[in-house]
Amino acid sequence: MKTNHDLRLTVTLRLLDGEGRRRFGPGVAALLEEVREQRSLRAAAASMGMAYSKAWRIVHTAEEALGHKLLDSTIGGRHGGGAALTEEAEALLAAYRALREEVNAFAQERFKERFRDL
Repeated sequence: MKTNHDLRLTVTLRLLDGEGRRRFGPGVAALLEEVREQRSLRAAAASMGMAYSKAWRIVHTAEEALGHKLLDSTIGGRHGGGAALTEEAEALLAAYRALREEVNAFAQERFKERFRDL
């Protein structure tokens, strides 16, 4: 009989609205982190292999659900356009990352405890 020593647990943390629709999760978080790195929604989308229109839609949907802006954007011009995370977005990302780490640590402990003999 094959042993299950190669089993592992992954936990995905998503924030849902009152109707159960996904509003924030690993994809939005990754996109925002990439915007922070690239300083541009367009560049972030490109680096993730995502259409700009999809990235814009993801951010816009999250902003509507959360009730505040996630990006401060500037349009082209002499120095070029760009985007930066708002204070609310930074706080949201920090809270999401912290909760994800806490939930994952707890889940990994329970997984080892519950599945150690399988």
